[in-house]
Amino acid sequence: MSADELKLLVVEDEEHLAAGLKLNLELEGYEVDIAGTAREAGERLLKPDGYDAIVLDVMLPDIDGFELCKKLRRSGNYTPVIMLTARSSAEDRVKGLESGADDYLVKPFELDELLARVRSMVRRRRWERSSEESLPTSTRARFGEAQIDFESHEASVGDTRVELTRLELDLLRYFVDNPGRVLSRDELLEQVWKLRNYSSARTVDNFISRLRKHFEPDPSNPRHFLSVRGAGYKFVP
Repeated sequence: MSADELKLLVVEDEEHLAAGLKLNLELEGYEVDIAGTAREAGERLLKPDGYDAIVLDVMLPDIDGFELCKKLRRSGNYTPVIMLTARSSAEDRVKGLESGADDYLVKPFELDELLARVRSMVRRRRWERSSEESLPTSTRARFGEAQIDFESHEASVGDTRVELTRLELDLLRYFVDNPGRVLSRDELLEQVWKLRNYSSARTVDNFISRLRKHFEPDPSNPRHFLSVRGAGYKFVP
């Protein structure tokens, strides 16, 4: 994949790790900026040219990556974020996703895995930008007590606002555009994540759990995001 004109921001305070990430990402063809603090990252993100993806360490010297990601999302910045952390507990993974991150990678990690996930995020970013030039299949959706506006990135259940990451929104849109159809994990990985031949189906399962938590009255007994044994998932409005 050509990475022409694709720009990444690496937010990492460990200088040797930041330098290594910058070198390897530049070898992949990306333009890479480094920020060592959340404050520096915020200043860079205010610039008009923007970034195609952000690699964000959780442990920063001023505020942590969770809080920085929350601030980005609250400000309307939906640049894809992959978090890097030494914390491997399920609770921390959930916290990362709830803060607005699109992906979560535990240190120490294999460089090839990080590069694959970055490629996936920038492919999705390119697809999103190209799709913005034409009208999306669905701009609004309603099911149960949920209301979603895909253009403004706003969602609510009843009177309660729901904060969605860009990836959660993309996954939700794909379900809305394919009501009643059984969607395999491989199809979802390819169409939403832009990943092919990816071995881990847990990525999809984790995000389905997130959608159920957001939109199902009883996530343990879903009405809208249904599992189809041995086949995948089905959305029922």
